[in-house]
Amino acid sequence: MGVPLTVTSSRDRIMAALDKLPPFSPVLSKLLATLSNDDVSFGELASIIETDAVLAGNLLRVVNSPLYGRISTINSVRHAVAIMGSIKIRNLVLGMSVSRRWAGAKAPGKWDAKQFNVHSLAVAVLSDLVVLEAPVPYPEGAFTAGLLHDVGKLLIAVSMPAQFDTLCEIYKAGGDSAYNCELEVLGVTHTEISGAILEKWKLPIQIQEAVTFHHSPDHAASGKPHLAHVIEASDAYLNESGIGMPPYSHPVSSVGEGSKKLGLRNCIEKVADAFKIEFEAVRVSF
Repeated sequence: MGVPLTVTSSRDRIMAALDKLPPFSPVLSKLLATLSNDDVSFGELASIIETDAVLAGNLLRVVNSPLYGRISTINSVRHAVAIMGSIKIRNLVLGMSVSRRWAGAKAPGKWDAKQFNVHSLAVAVLSDLVVLEAPVPYPEGAFTAGLLHDVGKLLIAVSMPAQFDTLCEIYKAGGDSAYNCELEVLGVTHTEISGAILEKWKLPIQIQEAVTFHHSPDHAASGKPHLAHVIEASDAYLNESGIGMPPYSHPVSSVGEGSKKLGLRNCIEKVADAFKIEFEAVRVSF
């Protein structure tokens, strides 16, 4: 293996390739913008979604599925938002839109786009359920933070395919942790890149922090409960459960003391059955 790239050159090269990711649709861009707007109305949200007929149709198919047990059929996006709430509908649409866009990303042979989407969606769904049990600030950002927590891995694979393959080989050989493999090969970690991407996209700072520190959540708020703890615990649980992000991922042992003290594993066990039902229903639709 050659001399590792410097932190500056690797980070700059990776971030410079951000425009190589499939571009967001106008609808998705507008939805992401609403994350910073606490006053977005049901009508505004519905109006955004209704401009994409395919997306609106897929959304209605999901909300009318057995998962949500509606007695009567929901026939319009506005009705769906009014019945289910803006946060739930926005999360569903973000999951559908982001997964659809990322499926078209051009990455090296070792990159598994399907599994990346599955893992990202699973962390999003589980985190969104865990915050119902764990009192952390900004719980409404859990789904988005979970959905986007590993976007740095995608950009690394797209921008530096040779180095990505190398770090996968080192990790597979059992040489070191995923974090240290990234530092050895790239001089920068996917968490730092993920956080930089969300900053570039101007997402709320709470979501940026949750993603940036999802492998070191105690650094996010000096050990106080933080959304980053939820993302860390959900990510680790799913890696342990076989819904990880090959060819390299962080094992459950990577969960920090902060997440353990908050009892997040117990929270996950409480929502585990609900997660299985919701994830399988949503996964089929996406």
